[in-house]
Amino acid sequence: MEARSRDSKYHVILFPFMSKGHTFPLLDLARLLLRRPDFIVTVFTTSGNHSFIANSLSDTTAFIIDLPFPQNIPQIPAGVESTDQLPSMSLFAPFALSTKLMQPDFEKAIETLPPVSFMVSDGFLWWTLDSAIKFGFPRLVSYGMCIYSSCLYKAVAERRLLFGPESDDELITLPQFPWIKVTRNDFDSPFTDSEPSGPLFELNMASLIAAINSYGTIINSFYELEATFADHWNKESGNKAWCVGPLCLVDAPRAQREPHEKPTWIKWLDQKLQQGRSVLYVAFGSQVDISPQQLKEIAIGLKESRVSFLWVTRAKELELGGEFELEERIGDRGIVVREWVDQREILMHKSVSGFLSHCGWNSVLESICAGVPILAWPMMAEQPLNARMVAEEIRVGLRVETCNGSVRGFVKREGLKKMVEELMEGEIGKEVRKNVEEYGELARKAMEVGGGSSWRTLDTLVNDLTCADRGTR
Repeated sequence: MEARSRDSKYHVILFPFMSKGHTFPLLDLARLLLRRPDFIVTVFTTSGNHSFIANSLSDTTAFIIDLPFPQNIPQIPAGVESTDQLPSMSLFAPFALSTKLMQPDFEKAIETLPPVSFMVSDGFLWWTLDSAIKFGFPRLVSYGMCIYSSCLYKAVAERRLLFGPESDDELITLPQFPWIKVTRNDFDSPFTDSEPSGPLFELNMASLIAAINSYGTIINSFYELEATFADHWNKESGNKAWCVGPLCLVDAPRAQREPHEKPTWIKWLDQKLQQGRSVLYVAFGSQVDISPQQLKEIAIGLKESRVSFLWVTRAKELELGGEFELEERIGDRGIVVREWVDQREILMHKSVSGFLSHCGWNSVLESICAGVPILAWPMMAEQPLNARMVAEEIRVGLRVETCNGSVRGFVKREGLKKMVEELMEGEIGKEVRKNVEEYGELARKAMEVGGGSSWRTLDTLVNDLTCADRGTR
């Protein structure tokens, strides 16, 4: 690093949280920063996550530093260094809180580096603010969320709006955004606890306090997608939000692969394209446990729909039983993939024209950028709010129908079949398809080098952060 740093003016540290959904945007940010002259980027991670990050950045000049992950943490199995390896998401808070034990090693590593211009670290690594203050450089926060969801969290928390309704499904109007209605079921603990306590509350409070005292928040979104909420946040919050995305557009389009290099599912999508068949992509992320009963309804609902589909499922969901021998029952109309896939490549495939998604923010952005409408089925965290944004605010998708109308209700095969066919073939599906294609074009313009809104925002942020540094050189 020393040879490179002698010729470079600015050094940026990126420290993603040990979760794939939190890591991907910061790796894309690394690429974006390295497009600018005079920048070096150092990415911090752990030994267990090194190969994933190294492979992702293998074609860049980014430096990677491994820190030892804390050992002998109660409830956390040995060797688990990423949230997708946790036996249950109930262990998320203990896992995240344990990362504070990495702070001494982190600071020792910083002492060996060239001077740092600024750092972007995940919000759940709240303790990195103390290190930034100690070494005298600005720290920015990344949560991997959109501003819409952040504004809604802030709105209900400040006025304690979740504690008035008698029912978890009663609609609540937000005074700050009177056209928006939410329910208690759109939120998880500790937001729904009248007197919150425990590890998750402790983690959230530490993260919030650190975020407020940081320089600002990096938002993987673009201004044109949520201008109302960006303006509101930057007017009402002390922690400025900087829209620099969609970061998934930083990667150059994948070069056309030779037929023998294509994975099975891409060859299958090529066949559907040749046949003139539109495909529904189905994926629910890597961190949600879906009950066997719900999996059965998904399988039968997809089988009974008239659409072709590609369903990516996790290893722990494979023991489906005899009635779930889906491939034998659907023939060539569907394919079930039980390994890691390049989701961006699938969404960009010309045969894919719908996405049944849990509405993780990365997935929402990737779908918008590909011009693919979404059938929203939120599962956890801020996903219900993302789903409201998708279906109600920007209207780039529809919602699945639950049997009792609740956000967290069970989805039966008939309801799933109905909404899949509406998205892929119905009149409302055509409307949201038109909307998502328009937003996809705006996303590409936002990321245009030199003139796009996100590029200009990042320019402004970098100039603000480095102007003092330039003045001393």
